Amino acid sequence: MHYYTIMESPIDPLLLTSDGEHLTGLYMDVQDYLPHMKENWLCDPALFKETVSQLKAYFAKELSDFELPLKATGTAFQRKVWQSLTTIPYGETTSYKSIAEHIQIPKAVRAVGLANGKNPISIIIPCHRVIGANGKLVGYGGGLSRKQWLLAHEAKQGELLAR
Repeated sequence: MHYYTIMESPIDPLLLTSDGEHLTGLYMDVQDYLPHMKENWLCDPALFKETVSQLKAYFAKELSDFELPLKATGTAFQRKVWQSLTTIPYGETTSYKSIAEHIQIPKAVRAVGLANGKNPISIIIPCHRVIGANGKLVGYGGGLSRKQWLLAHEAKQGELLAR
């Protein structure tokens, strides 16, 4: 069974999806890889209570690490990249090249970029923290303006936590 809800956020509505036990998706309305919702999908906001609570705390600058049961569906390579993304510290960035090196496939920079773009659980699996090797913002399924917003949001959060 598939479930969903829509959550309002500072970066526009977010589509949350679940299999009933795990969060399987967090999508922004402009992403290229939105799930194809079928008639048998059920809207069940109660199922997403903890996810919404943690996301609200994140957007309120009260939470930096999510603790949710996740299930990101993809190829073995994609899952390896997504797992690597979860090791990027809050408020920091890394490059596609660094991710490729971290997963021990240093020549897979482009493939890392493609996997990053297909991350089904954005924000929580922090693909927005990956930037170009030259330090520039490149590629983001939710749009570069949202990537910039998320990075600025986390940078400000880090300053608040340091006080």
